[in-house]
Amino acid sequence: ETLQRIVSTLVNKNDEIHNFIDMLNHTISNVQVNSSNAISELDEEFDGLYSVLHEMKGSMANTIQQEEARKIQALQDQLSQCSHALESSEELLELAVQSLDIQNPVELLEAARQIKDSVTVASAFRLSLKPKVSDSMTHMMVDFALEKRMLQAVKFLPVPKAPEIDVAACLVADNCITISWRMPEEDSRIDHFVLEYRKTNFDGLPRLKGEQCWERVGYIKATQYTLSGLKFDTKYMNLRVQACNKAVAGEYSDPVTLETKAFVFSLDSTSSHLNLKVEDTYVEWDPTGGKGQEKIKGKENKNRSSTASPKRSTNSPRASARGSRDRFAGESYTVLGDTAVESGQHYWEVRAQKDCKSYSVGVTYRNPGKFDQLGKTNSSWCIHINNWLQTTFSAKHNNKAKTLDIPVPDRIGVYCDFDGGQLSFYNASSKALLHTFRTKFTQPLLPGFMIWCGGLTVTTGLQVPSAVKTLQKSENGLGGSTSSLNNVA
Repeated sequence: ETLQRIVSTLVNKNDEIHNFIDMLNHTISNVQVNSSNAISELDEEFDGLYSVLHEMKGSMANTIQQEEARKIQALQDQLSQCSHALESSEELLELAVQSLDIQNPVELLEAARQIKDSVTVASAFRLSLKPKVSDSMTHMMVDFALEKRMLQAVKFLPVPKAPEIDVAACLVADNCITISWRMPEEDSRIDHFVLEYRKTNFDGLPRLKGEQCWERVGYIKATQYTLSGLKFDTKYMNLRVQACNKAVAGEYSDPVTLETKAFVFSLDSTSSHLNLKVEDTYVEWDPTGGKGQEKIKGKENKNRSSTASPKRSTNSPRASARGSRDRFAGESYTVLGDTAVESGQHYWEVRAQKDCKSYSVGVTYRNPGKFDQLGKTNSSWCIHINNWLQTTFSAKHNNKAKTLDIPVPDRIGVYCDFDGGQLSFYNASSKALLHTFRTKFTQPLLPGFMIWCGGLTVTTGLQVPSAVKTLQKSENGLGGSTSSLNNVA
């Protein structure tokens, strides 16, 4: 047996060596291919440089030729004028010589007067005997000494250094993360940055096992980026950045872990009324009393009676912690969230279908009665919208209602400050306050929803919006109005 183990170990080691040899051969092949590619890219860069220089040479040579033609044309024009003036002067000289032979004084005097008049207006006396242009072309000379030194200094592109994330400048708010970074030293060759992030439930450095894959955002030109529209369904976010120049990417920065506080829950189908069809974060009125749900879910509802309301259990750890019980019955068309609020500040939103006839949104202590309706007990708080016949909008608690004389929003935001004893409802779009309950919560709270004729969609994994935090500070600073429905529970 010992020999067999030794031989088995040797076989495994041989396999490892074979695999390593294959890897080395593959690496050699890749080195050759990549080297060839690098040479090809180098040829392309130099060909491009040659092309630019050739184009510049042609353009500058053309400029010199144009200057040559301009100067020659100016000198030829001046030469033509001088030739014409010289020809005219020679004619006058010949005429003067001939006049000297005249013997008659009167004729001589007349000829002299004519010569004098002609000489006075002769073009030769109006000519400038200085060339209009010089023969120098030194202003068309170039000096590439600086460029030569620059070209001689050309080297392979350096690998960019790893950026440094400025944790103090990073901001997590409104389901967005703004991350800032800087380079350890100035690098003018940086072309862009790449940001990678992934969600995690572990604080500290990223772990190799049990982690999600990195998601990538490329070609960021600035040293700051905002990830928006996130769903914070984990406790933290790992982020890292790398710098890239035209040819190569540098090492990633040291990853940072930012906390992403948010309340995440699903609708607990084990708590719902038979007339409600529940799917994760969506609940819909089902007039078939659950029979339609049985057809959809098939095997899942195979052993369920379509008329009975049995006690059920669930494998969900969050739901089982609350304990199984009878679903809601009668006119309590209710479903609860599967995660309790036991401390802290939390926020979630609800959107109702446009044709929804009646629905309530709120919270309740655990284990309400199967016939209890939200807002009609001293252990539940809600706002209720009734679109049947005429629209009514009210806040309910302990079977008391307060009419809210404001338009019903498309989306309702729910803010729960468990420790501060506050439950507020907002217009989720404008963040306008709809109503606030103030009390002292003595038990964990479950999100609750009641619906008749229509559907509700719940959005979780949301942080408390900055606008809501600002309103809460303002309201608390001013003392805030106390609702007539508030109580000390």
